[in-house]
Amino acid sequence: MVYLICILAYLVVLTAIAVWKSRDVKDHSDFAVAGRSLSPWMMVCTMLAVWIGTGSIVGNAEQTYETGMAAMLLPIATLVGMALLSLIATRARDIEANTVPEIIERRFGPLTRNLAMVSLVIAYMVIVSYQFNAGGAVLEVIVGDKSILTASRATMIAAAFIIAYAALAGLMSLAWMDLVTGTIIMLTMVIAFPVYWAKAGGWAGIESAFIADQRTSHLRLWGVYSPTQLINYILPVFLLILGDANQYQRIFASRSGKGARTAVTLMIFIAFAVELLIITCAWIASSMTPDPENGKYILIYAARHYLSLPLGCLFMVTVVAIIISTADSFLHVPATSVVNDLYLPYINPNASQKRILWVSRCLVVVFGVIAYLVTLMFSESTGFFQKALYAFTIYGACITPSLVAALVWKRATKQGAIASICIGAVVTLGWNEFGLVRQALPVALAELDAVLPAITLSVTMLVVVSLLTRPRDCKS
Repeated sequence: MVYLICILAYLVVLTAIAVWKSRDVKDHSDFAVAGRSLSPWMMVCTMLAVWIGTGSIVGNAEQTYETGMAAMLLPIATLVGMALLSLIATRARDIEANTVPEIIERRFGPLTRNLAMVSLVIAYMVIVSYQFNAGGAVLEVIVGDKSILTASRATMIAAAFIIAYAALAGLMSLAWMDLVTGTIIMLTMVIAFPVYWAKAGGWAGIESAFIADQRTSHLRLWGVYSPTQLINYILPVFLLILGDANQYQRIFASRSGKGARTAVTLMIFIAFAVELLIITCAWIASSMTPDPENGKYILIYAARHYLSLPLGCLFMVTVVAIIISTADSFLHVPATSVVNDLYLPYINPNASQKRILWVSRCLVVVFGVIAYLVTLMFSESTGFFQKALYAFTIYGACITPSLVAALVWKRATKQGAIASICIGAVVTLGWNEFGLVRQALPVALAELDAVLPAITLSVTMLVVVSLLTRPRDCKS
């Protein structure tokens, strides 16, 4: 009950922040990019809060429970992706865009913008759906009695609050919420690590526990994942972070290009460190948790059973904050994209600022309902880690190559971008949903997920078709 009270108190604070800052949302620029007013530190906090989402706190932790220390290799994708993003952050900010499809459209035309928008919406609906599931999981663990609160009911409650908050907030409110959330994430993980380490009895206690439970592979960093698995797990995350519309939305919201680059440079180290701490804490907690039933939500379970009540409450609040921040951001971006890339150009170019804000908030609700319906599409056996990789692959193969080319490669053409987006979508869906190609491949290649063939063909089509066609004038 104490955990629930703490979470409810935090939600009240969040709602108060949303109501307070929503009064500052006067036009679409305030809703979409916070009036381009974010300082570097606020950018760091909001970028961290949206990146360290359910995929990290639940998905990576779940994977850590299954494979052990080897999961500490996973944050390599974040480290490399953020490093490359820092090199193009200033250029992206100087474009003065509102959405990622808008950047693509300025280089390659309206059709590429629309294709990118559709890909973005599909990927983000999957991502939001498992944020809803994670919010429900927290409520499940806290209540602990399925006769009182079933998984489906808990997910519905979490979805309702997240949708309502996202519709009210806009990026102006989200940024202020993330300032609190990002700080709490860093503080909580730094405090939790030594506590878990001491509770487990240090290295000797962890080693003994894994040996006693016949999980000796959990003590190895190398040799647990095959090269194919490393590609399947690391490449989708790298592609998402390099092209993630949420990160670019924060870059667009920066006060200046210099501030954007400073924030992303700091994120290289902060995001990597936090992800590594999350996985390390999950690994330590796994040594104390032999029952696989508790491994799916290992960090949520550990917070309740292995941490002191004050620290456990702080950790639970942190998890809830992460879920809400990530879900709201992933709802906010497609709504902003549809308004900028569909509603204003084609439906109502002369819409007033009041009308645009109303449409933006309605779209947040619509996409929230769609994301909730997506939660019903996945089987219960599909873990958070697998859902995350699937969504990341859709986005990374379809959007990231054309986005990066729009920013750094002047020879890229409209035809190349269209071919890249289309082949990325076809290969991803065909590979994962139908398995038509995989059946004809050798076993070693058939074990690959869609990400490597999809990104390979997507980049190949972008380069080859661009070299065979004439580029249009560059507007950016």
